[in-house]
Parts: sequence; structure tokens; C-alpha cells
Amino acid sequence: MVSEIKTLVTFFGGTGDLAKRKLYPSVFNLYKKGYLQKHFAIVGTARQALNDDEFKQLVRDSIKDFTDDQAQAEAFIEHFSYRAHDVTDAASYAVLKEAIEEAADKFDIDGNRIFYMSVAPRFFGTIAKYLKSEGLLANTGYNRLMIEKPFGTSYDTAAELQNDLENAFDDNQLFRIDHYLGKEMVQNIAALRFGNPIFDAAWNKDYIKNVQVTLSEVLGVEERAGYYDTAGALLDMIQNHTMQIVGWLAMEKPESFTDKDIRAAKNAAFNALKIYDEAEVNKYFVRAQYGAGDSADFKPYLEELDVPADSKNNTFIAGELQFDLPRWEGVPFYVRSGKRLAAKQTRVDIVFKTGTFNFGSEQEAQEAVLSIIIDPKGAIELKLNAKSVEDAFNTRTIDLGWTVSDEDKKNTPEPYERMIHDTMNGDGSNFADWNGVSIAWKFVDAISAVYTADKAPLETYKSGSMGPEASDKLLAANGDAWVFKG
Repeated sequence: MVSEIKTLVTFFGGTGDLAKRKLYPSVFNLYKKGYLQKHFAIVGTARQALNDDEFKQLVRDSIKDFTDDQAQAEAFIEHFSYRAHDVTDAASYAVLKEAIEEAADKFDIDGNRIFYMSVAPRFFGTIAKYLKSEGLLANTGYNRLMIEKPFGTSYDTAAELQNDLENAFDDNQLFRIDHYLGKEMVQNIAALRFGNPIFDAAWNKDYIKNVQVTLSEVLGVEERAGYYDTAGALLDMIQNHTMQIVGWLAMEKPESFTDKDIRAAKNAAFNALKIYDEAEVNKYFVRAQYGAGDSADFKPYLEELDVPADSKNNTFIAGELQFDLPRWEGVPFYVRSGKRLAAKQTRVDIVFKTGTFNFGSEQEAQEAVLSIIIDPKGAIELKLNAKSVEDAFNTRTIDLGWTVSDEDKKNTPEPYERMIHDTMNGDGSNFADWNGVSIAWKFVDAISAVYTADKAPLETYKSGSMGPEASDKLLAANGDAWVFKG
């Protein structure tokens, strides 16, 4: 039996695409599972002029594909209300405050308020300031702020935003969303690592040769050039998603599986991440831009709509991370992400060292590899050494594998559902804290500074490949190679 969660959630950007596609269906799933029952309320707000009935129809449309019982859906929708609101106008917060207090009274919710900011990042600080100054925070229970990415565009802008938010909220009230942390197979990293002594004992420099994180996309920039040409793969995928996955892989073993101890363990790793100078950026990182491919549909990046003809933007990044920790001394963490690659896949590959025993055979034992496939379909693969079937004693690699079943996938919470639920429970395990965000920005800023000054080569790669040759050479310099070939 699940326990009822009593809470009131206000969605800023309540008529937006994210709210309709992800947020309302996620809240509906929590309702169907019994986490939300009688004592909850949802207040939507945006600039769009809607009355309650029009807003409820918007919600009804957004959950129709998840509705099995129309009566149940209507009971759920009754907990929704809406107020048009200008987030930059202090006076308009009185209208929103009235709607929140009406909903709290109607559904008997004493405190426990969550404010979800699905709006442009430039409004985050403004909203937080007015929530406090205009009296929208509850005097009892909790107040929590959920923040969509990006959290700043550099360390300086992130620090400025953090200061603005901390004028109204303590850091433990801030829930910075990176939906990759809500993915089932990302959360499986902890289960595999800490739940199996065979891996727990071997998760260090004595047994692991290298760690690889790949986030590859087959699509090009599409219609996002306005944003993407200012961000590139480095800011769009490395600074946030990739670094948060690396946090689970590099972290120390936590004292307990609580959000406080998990964050402390991650921070011990993040604080030991080496920040590169210009020479090291050129040694340990590769930037590239996609060119043409075999298909006529594969335009070079510079010929994509709205891309400047002289753009030096990176559509591919590969690099080596180093952690100054006894656990990881001499172990490279390789990361790569790019567009127009050979296959869409998000995965982690843990490459173990070869054994020292010599069989005296023509084919000696190879590196064992543990692979965690995060997307597009979850799987765990383990490549091990075994004897070949020949007369001579040679070794070969065999594959052990498990794939998420369709039934499991059907029962798996979507990332946004999980993250809204965790915020309601006050569990920050799967959210980025300020220390982790700040270190990620400092690390990426050092690389960005070199690229902005155009002091690093800009490679090109064939669309439909797995990136430039320089990416392979980066690993080859250490005697390594990418596990995933596309």
C-alpha cells in the first residue's frame, strides 16, 4: 500500500509544451498509483488567458492517451485550477496567491507547496524573489522549488542564479531537474555497483582500465540552430546529462543510501575532478562538426537552416576526465556526445583490466566489459572470457545479457513522474546540488574558453559515422578504444 502525499503544486509555464506532454501525464500516473488521493491540488499559471474550464480541457487532452477510466480522469482534473499571470509583475502575484490559497482550502492542504518552473531560465530568479516577497510560501509544511535546465550558461551566470534563489529558498529546498537522473537505467548504476560485491569490490583502479560514457544522436540540429549554435554538444549534453551520469560512476561509496550521503559521496568525486588549462584541453578533448554523409539528406552542419556560414560550433565532443582520488588514480573517464552519428544510444561501458594469468595460448584473455544501455531500450551486458571450443586451449569472449522486457518498460515510471514524486517526498538523491553544478560549470568553462578563443582544432566528421578520427586517437594514446562502434 502506498501512502497518500498531501501537496499543492504550482506549475509556472502551465500551458507550455512540457507541461502538456510530460508534467500532467506524470502527475496523473501518481494519482492512478494512489500517491495523490484527496488532498492535493494543481495550480497552473502562464500569460495565456484561460478560465478554469478551458485549462481543465487542456489537461484532459494531455492525459487522454493515459486514461483508462474517464470517471477517474474527471476526478483527477477537478483538482486543477488556473490563473493567468505575468511573472515579472509583483502586483499580479496577489492573483496567484489567491488561487493557491483557494485550492489549499478546498482540498484541505496545510502547507506543503511545490513551485515548478517550466519557463525561460531568465525568469527563475524573478519568480523565486516574488514568491517570497509577495507571501506565496506556506508557513507550515515545506516549500520546494523545481527548476528545469539549463541552470545558467556559465559558472558566473549559474552562481548569480544560485544567489538569487537562495534569497528565497535554502539550497535543500531547490530541486534542479536533469531528467537523465530519472531514467531507470541510470538509477540501475547504483544497484549494479553497490548491490553486487563482485562489482563493488572491483570498482577501482586495481580492476578497471577505463570508463566510457556515450550519448550519441542520429539526428542533426533540425530546427534548433538558434539555440544549438550557442551551446553545442559541450553545453547541451556534456555539462549536464553526461556529468551527472559520471557522478554515479565516479562517486565514493556513500555512508548510507540517503540523499544527504549520496550527494556527499558524489561531491567527493566532483571536487577531485581536474580542471584543465589550455594545453590540457587540446590534449584531452576533441571538438568536431558534422559534414556531409552518404545520403543526400545529410547536409553539412554549415548548410543547415539558420546556422552561420562561419560557425565554429561543436556538434561532437569527446574527452578524457581525470579524478584526483586514490580510487581512480590513472583511470581515464572518457565521454563523448554528438549529433548525426551512426546510432542513437546512451550507454556506459566499464572496461576491466586483462587478467595477468598466462595460458600460453595463441588467444589470451581479453578485457572484460560491463555495459549499461540506458537508451533507447534498457539493457545490461557483460562480456567475459571463456574457453573456445577448439582442441587448443584458447580463450574467447562470451556475452551475458539482460534486456528490459516490454512488461517492465510498461511498469517503469517516466523520468518526470519519478522526479515529481521524489520532490514531493523531499528526496534529492536524483537531483543535482549546487556543488556538483558549480564544478561541472568550472570544468566546462575552461574548455569553452579555449574554443571561444578558437585555440583548438575543429575537426569534421562524416554524417553517419561515430565521429572524427581524432576521437579514436584520443583513446588510442592510452592503449584504449571505444567499446561502442555504432
